[in-house]
Amino acid sequence: MFGFLVTIYAGLEHAFEADHLLAVNNLVSNREKISHSIKDGIFWGIGHTSTIFMVGILMILLKYNIPEETFSYFEAIVGLVLISLGVWRLLKLRKSEKKSIEKPHSHHHKMAFGVGLIHGLAGSGALVVLVLSQMKSVTEGLLYILIFGIGSIFGMFLASGLFSIPFSRNLMKSGKLQAVLILVSSLLCIFYGGFVVYENLLT
Repeated sequence: MFGFLVTIYAGLEHAFEADHLLAVNNLVSNREKISHSIKDGIFWGIGHTSTIFMVGILMILLKYNIPEETFSYFEAIVGLVLISLGVWRLLKLRKSEKKSIEKPHSHHHKMAFGVGLIHGLAGSGALVVLVLSQMKSVTEGLLYILIFGIGSIFGMFLASGLFSIPFSRNLMKSGKLQAVLILVSSLLCIFYGGFVVYENLLT
């Protein structure tokens, strides 16, 4: 039971890493309702867990060795996704400011799921290597990854709910303040994404 709780906590803590929070923050800033933002967080977590679990199957069950340098390229891809998210959100902000009547946001969560899938690539290598060093059986290893993933889903559920509060129109009436928050969030996403790309491809 203790091991189960520790694994859940590890997944929850993993969800609060900087790149994850920046990505989800940019996603939820596009929502007007907290419930839609929370669903984004959940779908991100499901996508993230799916990728890690698939990498786990390849490396643990099928004994496929993924070269360490490959994960640096995965990290760089995540950086590019962060840059793209930031630019996308700035373009959405500019477009909405030009319109007197803004169209309702889509309630689909495919983007959140896709971003989660890609983000799962970044940390999957280190996690699977850790599991390989400690597991007693293949089943135990895959179960650890699955429980870890559940923890990360719950963590992103919490994070997306908290981050969505400033962007909820029911709670914050100042459109200008929302625009400033979106601008800051988007620029942070772009700069951090650039740093990730630089660190993994140019150093």
